Amino acid sequence: MNPGDEGSYPDYGDTTGHTRTRLPEGDPYGGAPRRPTRSSSRSLVTVVGVVVLLIAAIAFANRGDHSPADGATTKGGSAPRTSSTAASGTRPVETKTTGIPSGFAHTVQGAQSAAANYSVALGSADMFNTARRHAIVDTVYAPDVVAARQSALDSAYSSETFLSNIGLTNDGLAPKGQTFVSRAIPVGTKVTSSESDTITVEVWYTSLFGLSGDASKNPVTESWYTTTYVLKWAGNDWKISSDQQKEGPVPVGRDQTASTADQMTKAVEEYGGFTYAR
Repeated sequence: MNPGDEGSYPDYGDTTGHTRTRLPEGDPYGGAPRRPTRSSSRSLVTVVGVVVLLIAAIAFANRGDHSPADGATTKGGSAPRTSSTAASGTRPVETKTTGIPSGFAHTVQGAQSAAANYSVALGSADMFNTARRHAIVDTVYAPDVVAARQSALDSAYSSETFLSNIGLTNDGLAPKGQTFVSRAIPVGTKVTSSESDTITVEVWYTSLFGLSGDASKNPVTESWYTTTYVLKWAGNDWKISSDQQKEGPVPVGRDQTASTADQMTKAVEEYGGFTYAR
């Protein structure tokens, strides 16, 4: 199945995710206790690492304004472009269509913002509700591809095997006593090609996916993806003409204790999502 046909989700037969975590006293969500120990030498390495980072930060802050200008090159190679991460100062869009930010500027920045927001919508739990999925697809895709994408996504999300593998009922609902989590959190965007009415944007994001609850057999895990969107200017807004997903880049996971089912459920219920703009 095309990766884009399942709303940017991992292989649900393997729910271990792509990052390394240290489990709490009870494995999420249940199982025998695990109490890994941390050696004194490892603690020393951690402390030394923190000190080195602090020294580097202080040196950077005190070096003065002697760095090359944006886009300038140094003897060792090209300097990072500050424009790749700096906020533009342009206010985010204030309009929404079916709950999704819309009315993006006919600019490169507007295309990047649209792609990031569309990633959030396409990676949300709403994609498992037929009515909401149709509204999302109608909003984010170009008119000439809506019908084909709608058909492909309906086929994917109505698959009983697919739903069973991720622990949902045939109606796309979480079992009683469990909370379904599906969120995409963009980390950054990159424009790879740009014309007047067609811009290609890559969105790098992390995805939270799974079921929180004491009886869950598919605990919430983290994955990393990059989706390439070809956006076209249509109907006075940026719309997706095509999209393709790949895994990574995946950062090294820290040795952190995984939260319990109750903690995860509470976090999902209390912390809302974001809209994005450069």
